[in-house]
Amino acid sequence: MKPKRAQNKEPSPQRAQKENSGLFSDIRTWGNDNVFKKVVSNSTYLFASQAVSAVLSILTANLLGVASFGELGVVISFVTNINRLLSFRMGDFVVRYMGGALADEKPKQASATLKVAGLTELLSSTLAYLVLLALSRWGALTFAKDLAAQPLFIIYGLTILGNVITETATGALQVTGHFKSLALLNFLQSLVTMGLFAAVFFKQGGVFAVMLVYLAGKLILGIGPVLLALYWLPRHLGRGWWRTGLRGNLPEPKEMARFAVNSNFSGMVTILARDSEVLWVSYFFDTLGAGYFKVALAVINLVVMPITPFITTTFPEITRHVARREWERLKQLLIRVTVISGAWTGTVAAGLLLLGRQLLFSPWTLFGRTIYIYKEVYAPAYAVLMVLLIGFGVANIFYWDRSLLLAFGKAELPLRVSFFAMLGKVGLGFLIVPALGYMAEAALFSAYFVVTVGILVFKGLGEIRQFDGCHSQSGAV
Repeated sequence: MKPKRAQNKEPSPQRAQKENSGLFSDIRTWGNDNVFKKVVSNSTYLFASQAVSAVLSILTANLLGVASFGELGVVISFVTNINRLLSFRMGDFVVRYMGGALADEKPKQASATLKVAGLTELLSSTLAYLVLLALSRWGALTFAKDLAAQPLFIIYGLTILGNVITETATGALQVTGHFKSLALLNFLQSLVTMGLFAAVFFKQGGVFAVMLVYLAGKLILGIGPVLLALYWLPRHLGRGWWRTGLRGNLPEPKEMARFAVNSNFSGMVTILARDSEVLWVSYFFDTLGAGYFKVALAVINLVVMPITPFITTTFPEITRHVARREWERLKQLLIRVTVISGAWTGTVAAGLLLLGRQLLFSPWTLFGRTIYIYKEVYAPAYAVLMVLLIGFGVANIFYWDRSLLLAFGKAELPLRVSFFAMLGKVGLGFLIVPALGYMAEAALFSAYFVVTVGILVFKGLGEIRQFDGCHSQSGAV
């Protein structure tokens, strides 16, 4: 469903002047923007639910030590990426097509879209677990460097079965605006996980015990959205929505299939280029280097955490504005969220540059007691952090780059950009990383973000200018 061109009437000069001035209006007027307030409030709910997870990562690192923390990261990353590799990114699919159908007030199309997404995800998740079982031995030997780690891969892989239709359910909850329910679920999961981890921490448990804690948390996050969706969806789609027939109710089935395939292939590219750093470092070196990278990425997650919820809350609003051809409101939303993400990212980056080493990796005295966040043994992670911060900073500021193009139905463009950038990154990785060390991997990772985000932002804004320009010319005629 691509936006139609040149169908709106020319706005009055007074209205156009008001909308254009709103793009750079005084920050005090932002509180009057209902869409912007909705995005911020929903993001706040999700941010609050993620804070406990960040603390858990720090405690886990200090409990296990560098090598064991790296091994845990290898197991989690390997299982997660196998699942993503065979996933069709049904969350994006649901937001794109179910969101568009609801914006056009077509509940039967929305219901049919949701059914297709759920069935596709169910089949792909089952296949993913079977693939994991087949590759678990290879994963243990290649990345964990220890065959004894194979049971960890198999047991943690149960998260795949616990998340069989989670992406579909989560996308439906995002489209229907139930971010608070998702946040409460995440917060409940965090409390349960922290309680279980406390028991493991006081008993000084090892990798297996900690992995079971993470497994429990993932199962809650997998099953919970499905139960929430089953509760809320009848209020938006009507009772018996799941009985809606697919024939005649799917908007542009060929385009939907192309979108799903492109999104899945895009996910595969993303796995190889940006979601497998712990695996790449462990492959080239060992779990010690993987431990440093996992800590650096954990700190990065703290930096991006307040902005990350904006991705899921902004996408439905971007999709809605594009479907309704509200170009001025779309530009206004993008400018305002970019100002927020840029201000936060710049401030935190400056703080980490000036005080990060002392604050994160050195002991310091508080009320006469010596405390630390990460033990000094993790200090090499600081250099990795500083390099990664460049790329992640750019991606964090312009976090909406891919979402904007997806809303225009341009799923193939991020795919092409990411694919060629991935080929360059992986190819250079094999050429230079073994010789130059894991810092070279960090540099390649940052470069990947800078290049891809820059191109996607340029292309996305070009789409807005193109459609908005056609609208303006049509109005003038």
